Amino acid sequence: MKIADHFHELWSPSFGIPRGSVRDFIADAAYIDEREIVQYLLSGYDLFSVMGSSEDVLGSDETITGADSIYSDGEWVWRGDLWFYVRTHHICLPHEFLERIRSFGHAMPAEDLSSLMEIAKEIRPRL
Repeated sequence: MKIADHFHELWSPSFGIPRGSVRDFIADAAYIDEREIVQYLLSGYDLFSVMGSSEDVLGSDETITGADSIYSDGEWVWRGDLWFYVRTHHICLPHEFLERIRSFGHAMPAEDLSSLMEIAKEIRPRL
């Protein structure tokens, strides 16, 4: 399982060693294709839906609904608030994840139910 937003502020330690602090991944400028990347993140397959909202850990005073939900594209997983951090703070995503998004033309790949179920099984005990 590959976690696109594995920052210590956002994921439980049960998911392994994080990439670091989300603060260390703030870019000076947006991706050229940021709008399309955000759409990709918003169109992910819902593995776990969590009602409620979370505050922006970077201090914008905004609240993100469904932030703790978990989405996937069949290979990568991310929290429901990753789109917000990319759009608002221009968070740098892992290069391999960006390549995947762009290789699909920013369109979510066809659903692979068996892959999604395996990822969900791997995540569930860690939540």
